[in-house]
Amino acid sequence: MNHPLRFGIFLPPMHPVGQNPTLTLQRDVELIEHLDRLGFDEAWIGEHHSAGYETIASPEVFIGIASQHTRHIKLGTGVSSLPYHHPLILIDRIIQLDHMTRGRVMFGVGPGQLTSDAMMLGIHPDNQRRMMEESFEVIMALLQGETVTRKTDWFTIQDGVLQLRPYSHPCFDIAVAASISPSGAKLAGRFGVGLLSLAATNPLGFDLLADHWEVVEEQAAKNGRTADRRNWRMVGPMYVAETEQQALEDCRYGFLNIMNYLSHILPMKPSGATTYEEIVKEVNDTGAGVIGTPEMAIAQIERLQKQSGGFGCYMAIGADFADWRGTLRSYELISQYVMPHFKGQSAPPQASYDRVIGAGDRYISATAHAIEKAIGEYAEERRKK
Repeated sequence: MNHPLRFGIFLPPMHPVGQNPTLTLQRDVELIEHLDRLGFDEAWIGEHHSAGYETIASPEVFIGIASQHTRHIKLGTGVSSLPYHHPLILIDRIIQLDHMTRGRVMFGVGPGQLTSDAMMLGIHPDNQRRMMEESFEVIMALLQGETVTRKTDWFTIQDGVLQLRPYSHPCFDIAVAASISPSGAKLAGRFGVGLLSLAATNPLGFDLLADHWEVVEEQAAKNGRTADRRNWRMVGPMYVAETEQQALEDCRYGFLNIMNYLSHILPMKPSGATTYEEIVKEVNDTGAGVIGTPEMAIAQIERLQKQSGGFGCYMAIGADFADWRGTLRSYELISQYVMPHFKGQSAPPQASYDRVIGAGDRYISATAHAIEKAIGEYAEERRKK
């Protein structure tokens, strides 16, 4: 793939309990501001209603606020849990955001990550993916300008039609979440939209990356759509510091808490590691994430590129692995050293530097000669006066 890789954050968010929730929400907005200044391309905001770690209930409300504090970064729902909403009302809100952000909104959809959310709403987990598909079919038909009538066991829409077209032309970015199952990939290919691989660095998900994209391409061809790898986004844990040891020390703050939480909501391979150091080493060695240096981050993304065949955007998971200052610094280092490598911005300055340094004393000799000549010419002018 010849296009520059985009970078972003997938912000559930993940804040260990025991913190001031008002402050963590404020810091989530400040983090998006920070990423906007650093040149990150995208931020995807989660929707969760239980478990106490992922405390943003409405990505739309968050995006509305964050859009007023940022200038360039695109803001997406990461993701809107379709079984929890009436499809007409949800897409109406997204279109309103598209207008109010002047085209900076993105729409990510999924079945709902937390089973505890679904159960509180009386939704059986076995029905979530079927409900997601039913909702998405209606949403995509509405976006095509169709008038939709449909009755399911959980929503009814009668002569439904959108009163506004999107601000973005022809539409804002849309992406379907996928983890281990192929349901997200099937839906993305069927409708020709993007894919959000949330478990890209999970060893189980990593092994399935190529298979998932094959599903996308098969479904796209079957339905007369185009599968574009630039619309494929990968998500993974990433924390970087100046040294690997510094990253290890920084992440003592919250890494184990985050990993313990994830082990209760995501399918993960059993681990034989017991100490903090062993767990971090296992994460780095297996490619499940990066707790280390910018060089390690570059190697991780190149590994994903090789395994997948190419994708369009890498997103770090927004989690409190380290304290606030360390978190800000990690994203600064990603912007400073990792992003330029994949955006084609590192090579030209290096080549120019190498050309000058490799010339030896050629340029300095020329400069010295020019100075000496100017001095001589001025001395000659004074002599003639």
